[in-house]
Amino acid sequence: MERPNGSYSDVLLKQRYRPAEVIGHGGMAKVYRARDEQLGRDVALKLFGAIPAGAEATPVFSSELRMLASLNHHGIVTLLDAGIDDSLPDEPHPYLIMELVTGPNLEEAIRAGELTPRRIAEIGYDLSEALEYVHARGIVHRDLKPSNVLLVDYGATEVRSRARLTDFGIAFDAAAALGPEETNTTGTAAYLSPEQVLRDLVGPASDVYALGLVLLECFTRHIEYPGDPSASAVSRLKTDPVVPVDLNSGWRSLLSAMTQRDPAQRPPMRDVLLALRQIIIDDAGRHRSRPVPVPIEETARMNAVRRYTPYARPGSEVFERVANLARRVADTPVAIVSMIEHDEIVFLAHPGTDIASLDRADGLCSSVVSHDEPWVIENCLLDPRSSEHELVTGDFAMRFYAGVPIRSPEGYNVGVISVVDFAPRTLTDEQLDSLVDLAVLVTDELELQVTTHQLRSELRLSTEDVPTPAVRYPHAV
Repeated sequence: MERPNGSYSDVLLKQRYRPAEVIGHGGMAKVYRARDEQLGRDVALKLFGAIPAGAEATPVFSSELRMLASLNHHGIVTLLDAGIDDSLPDEPHPYLIMELVTGPNLEEAIRAGELTPRRIAEIGYDLSEALEYVHARGIVHRDLKPSNVLLVDYGATEVRSRARLTDFGIAFDAAAALGPEETNTTGTAAYLSPEQVLRDLVGPASDVYALGLVLLECFTRHIEYPGDPSASAVSRLKTDPVVPVDLNSGWRSLLSAMTQRDPAQRPPMRDVLLALRQIIIDDAGRHRSRPVPVPIEETARMNAVRRYTPYARPGSEVFERVANLARRVADTPVAIVSMIEHDEIVFLAHPGTDIASLDRADGLCSSVVSHDEPWVIENCLLDPRSSEHELVTGDFAMRFYAGVPIRSPEGYNVGVISVVDFAPRTLTDEQLDSLVDLAVLVTDELELQVTTHQLRSELRLSTEDVPTPAVRYPHAV
């Protein structure tokens, strides 16, 4: 791999790429900054070790080439070109040309200690999004670690840097995990999953575990399983990672779930993505993990509820239509229109479930009413607002919940429109706005019923107060 004097400055690969300084290296390749003379831009040149003249490229090179060529995602470093450097005919070197990412890698950022919890969540979101993409295409990375995460700096203060995943040299098609050739321990010892250590079948759950260790390291700034490769690999079979107690409950739940020893107990990457998205939203203040309750005088709220009680009848055609509209708008199997009584949640309509009521203490609707804001819980198992709730842990197995308060004209929350799914998912801003509009329609319907009843009563009273005119008969002639 070494040229005379260790320099490539006099080489123009394929009459196009001119190498400059080394910017990274591993056990099988070096990465150079290089100049694409044809397009006038800087690129990254990954140069592999020499192969015998006339021989085919190494399996690692061929594997990475196939993997990168099949991927097209903003969270993955893009492959631009590939070939064989034969400027020394007796020592041909396979190479890859990739986009040059400007910015540090995650290992350097951790060492610099510049990562806030919000930034860590954003990095995790970028990586989980990229990994979900590769997992959906049957690919497992198998070597996720901080040095393989590049932080792209776009040079604009209003745009945050983005995490990009690189080095697919030992990635493989998950379908091949059934073959005996994939039972070898492959990867970096400090970030191996337990199944990799045990040489069991490896799948996407291994990437979930490694990402959990990487995110944990972002907080602690130390490798969870240090030491020589053998000791590091075996230690995770005996002890679970230590998640700092000072992290909020959302982070603790997520990191603990991602680093379960049993791969079947880890969340799929899609769930990790949704949980990190929720953490970012909570940090931004749009939906707080544990909102401070709005001071609501319960007696006044219940007076507003009782004003509607005679007209809020379960099974009403109007409420059934609203609930079905909510179900279609949110694309969920269950929707509920409910009134929150003092001790009970009464379901006025509940397409998709046979449950007709709940104790107020047993429903998430009561929390929505108490905190005076819509709740969107994209993964009930990982969100601290719901992770220990009976509807989540019990037979109902709720995994997604969104609730919008139904508010009286005086501003009291009398009920909730809820949508429920049994798999984690997202809700768009447009869908949430539509649920808010439907909640307003419920209030309008209740007010219409109250007003209609009042008008009828007033009309009846006014009719009763008018004296009956005397009947006059004409005089007989």
